Amino acid sequence: MTLDQSLYVLNLLGIFVFSLTGAFIAIRRKLDLYGVIVLGCVTAVGGGSIRDALTGTAPPIYLRDETFLWVAILGAIIAFVFPRLERFERTLSAFDTAGLALFAVSGALGGIQMDFGVLGVIFVGTLSGVGGGIIRDVLVGAVPSVLYRNNEIYATAAAAGALTVYLLHDRVDVITGQLLGIFVVVALRWLSRRGFLKLPVRNA
Repeated sequence: MTLDQSLYVLNLLGIFVFSLTGAFIAIRRKLDLYGVIVLGCVTAVGGGSIRDALTGTAPPIYLRDETFLWVAILGAIIAFVFPRLERFERTLSAFDTAGLALFAVSGALGGIQMDFGVLGVIFVGTLSGVGGGIIRDVLVGAVPSVLYRNNEIYATAAAAGALTVYLLHDRVDVITGQLLGIFVVVALRWLSRRGFLKLPVRNA
C-alpha cells in the first residue's frame, strides 16, 4: 500500500469514528437530526481541514472527494438511530481514541509528505487529531475538553503518535510505521484512562 492509499484509508476511518463522537455530543445537547449531522460532520472533518490548511492542500480533501462527507453523514445517522451506544462510556472513549490516533497519524504523514521537520510533523499531527473536537466544543458553547481532561494524556498522546511516525518513516515500511504510531496513541490513552499517566498540574 502506498503512502497516498494509506492516507486515504486513515482519513475515511478517522472521519467515521469522529463523526460518531460529534453526533453523540449533539444528542446529549438535545439537538435535532440536522444538528446531529452538522455537529458530527464538523467534528469529523475539522481536524482534517486544519491539516489540509497547514500542508497547503486546497481545496480540502472532503470537497474533492465527497466519499468523506458521505461517511461523516453516515456516522452521524448511525449515532442518531442507535443513541444507546452513547450510554456506554467505554464505547465512546474507544471511538474517540480511535479517531485521535487515526487523525494524528494521517496528519503526521501529511507533514512528512510536505517535508516538514520533526516539530512541524508533531504540530500538524496533533492539531489534526484534536482540531475537530475543539471546533465541536466551541460550537456547543463549551470549553474545549482537550484543555481540561482531568489531567489525562490526550493531545500529548497525539503528539507522541505523530513523533513515532516521523522517527520511523524512513526506517520501516509505511504500514508498520502507521500501526506503531496508532499503537502509541492508544497505549498512552489507555494508561491515562486508568490513572497510570497524568499530566502535572500547578496548584494556585
